[in-house]
Amino acid sequence: MISANDLSPAELAALLHFHADAGVEWLLEEEAIDRFAEFEAMKAARGPAAQAQLQRPAAGERPAPGQAQVRPNAAVRPAPAERAASGPQPAIPDGEAVQQARFVAETARSLVELKSAIEAFSGCNLKHSARSTIFASGDAESGIMVIGSAPSAEDDREGMPFSGKSGQLFDKMLAAIGLTRSSVLLTQVIPWRPPGNRAPSAAEMDICRPFIERQIALAEPKAILLLGNFSARFFFGENDTIHGLRGRWKEIAVADCVIPAIASLHPQDLLTAPVNKRLAWNDLLAFQAKLKSLSLLRN
Repeated sequence: MISANDLSPAELAALLHFHADAGVEWLLEEEAIDRFAEFEAMKAARGPAAQAQLQRPAAGERPAPGQAQVRPNAAVRPAPAERAASGPQPAIPDGEAVQQARFVAETARSLVELKSAIEAFSGCNLKHSARSTIFASGDAESGIMVIGSAPSAEDDREGMPFSGKSGQLFDKMLAAIGLTRSSVLLTQVIPWRPPGNRAPSAAEMDICRPFIERQIALAEPKAILLLGNFSARFFFGENDTIHGLRGRWKEIAVADCVIPAIASLHPQDLLTAPVNKRLAWNDLLAFQAKLKSLSLLRN
């Protein structure tokens, strides 16, 4: 184990960020706990019960009527009710989860109903490791929709999309073309943060697709801005990088709606490579021009 005394302040900060991203919130208990004594007490309490369960009849004896014979090293399985109460239920098959997600999404008649339905949905494994469910926020009547990829660690902690430093840059990007968070409908393709910010699996994307498509169908935007490589691939159905997908208007078909959409770099990409800000600026100007042509933004 590496001592904290051997780490520099920067290394300590990086280590704390790593633990925070992994979901560790408390490093120390408020009061000292003797785990060894706690373990011995638990072991002593289990001893008599375990011996009674594993006790075998003497040689030549048969078990009493109604008494099941237990093998020496057989694991004692709890009753079904006990198993249900002792931990989370097994995950349902992906195909069934997709069907449930479609039913839940199609049943919702408003964004408010859809938000409640997604928060109650438990068919996606991502929800079990995430702290927050990220749903659409802003003006659903604006006709303008901005869709990010998946929640970051900051988004998961704050409970809102585009938080932290990338969120600050995002606000500046919107302001540069005369928009604010409150003047657009802002959401993410995936409502739950994937552990370690990994890319969502194909099954997870299939499960979450009905939710984001239903958000679009209910909001009926006139133009969509996609931010990030994942969101662009998700809607355009192409495997190119964001540099190959950005800056070109395409059409997204959702339910009975066909909506023009343009992709650009995610604010986090711009923080990593600031040289690409000029590309994002060109995309924002194209998006602004489209909004003006649709009378969604004043000249």
